[in-house]
Amino acid sequence: MHVKKGDTVVVISGKDKGKKGKVLTAMPKRNRVIVEGVNMQTKHTKPSQKSPQGGIIHQEGPIHVSNVMLYCEKDKKGVRVGYKVLENGEKVRVCKKCGEVLD
Repeated sequence: MHVKKGDTVVVISGKDKGKKGKVLTAMPKRNRVIVEGVNMQTKHTKPSQKSPQGGIIHQEGPIHVSNVMLYCEKDKKGVRVGYKVLENGEKVRVCKKCGEVLD
């Protein structure tokens, strides 16, 4: 996957198109990510030990990884990602637009 937990991404399609947020969870086996403030869903919960009040909870749902692009601080928009191996043998992600290292 081209994104990992903690990355800032831009949603490029769907009902939340254009929103920017931080990746909270990455699920590589399912090709999905959970982005902060994107794809909000309502969940009705019964009163329990954990939440004695119960009620309606709003939480983020997963979206497909193909619907997000990594956000480049230099370009101020979502960019495609390339990979480059540095002299010390470390593999890093690189912005295709400006060539800046994103890791």
